[in-house]
Amino acid sequence: MGALLGVVPFLAYATVFLLIPTLVVIVGAFADGSGRPTLANLSALGQPQVVSALMHSVVLSAVTAVLGALIGALLAYAVSTAGPQSLLKRVVTAACGVLAQLGGVTLAFAFIATLGFSGFVTIWVQRFGVNLASTTWLYDWDKGLMLVYLYFQIPLMVIVFLPAVEGIRPQWREATETLGGGTWAYWRKVAGPILAPSFLGAVLLLFTNAFSAYATAAALVSQGSPILPLQIGGALSSEVILGQENVGKAMALAMVVVVAVVMSLYVVLDRRTSRWLSR
Repeated sequence: MGALLGVVPFLAYATVFLLIPTLVVIVGAFADGSGRPTLANLSALGQPQVVSALMHSVVLSAVTAVLGALIGALLAYAVSTAGPQSLLKRVVTAACGVLAQLGGVTLAFAFIATLGFSGFVTIWVQRFGVNLASTTWLYDWDKGLMLVYLYFQIPLMVIVFLPAVEGIRPQWREATETLGGGTWAYWRKVAGPILAPSFLGAVLLLFTNAFSAYATAAALVSQGSPILPLQIGGALSSEVILGQENVGKAMALAMVVVVAVVMSLYVVLDRRTSRWLSR
């Protein structure tokens, strides 16, 4: 009984902030403005602007997830070679913990103040004949948003992947060398296959993290709604086209389905990784 009472706060939190909002989205996606059942909201998902926003969100999330995972994995391995109590390791992990949570309006403002039309770097490089203010690349979903998302994707990868890298036992490398294998053989036949499920799981986690991000894109992109979270925000708050709230919930339901599929794959890979590292 005591153990059950211990999880009551968590269950209450999950119910209020996860279960109830999900049920509201599901019910609203299949209801019209008067609350009557309808499939019209789901049919709106086939509109060109919604399909385009969904594809942009998937591409943005996939690219930043893969690039963030590759760079973060290399950084995690470099950090793992330092001593457990080394100053470098403590500084890097602490910095990654902070940067992984830095997002929203704060992050968007930081990039605008640095690389925007009147940003510090933009003005500084003009002395050397480089004009960064001649284009709007920072405010495009396929350039600026990717760069901004990588700012928090890479530190998150370090935090998620570092325990897996540190779980690799030195005895495995020693056994490989004893049997005549070199560094390439060790990574290809021993460490690589062991870390692969953890790496792929981290990629899926980063994909979900980018796919659901809203505040940073909303603060950075002021024209149009190139990604699905901005489309949902526009449907819920638009003063031009009224009565689109349930269409926004239908789009949110599509996001829930995508995230559910990705996280299910993540759970499977995480279980496989746990079996390897617990041996």
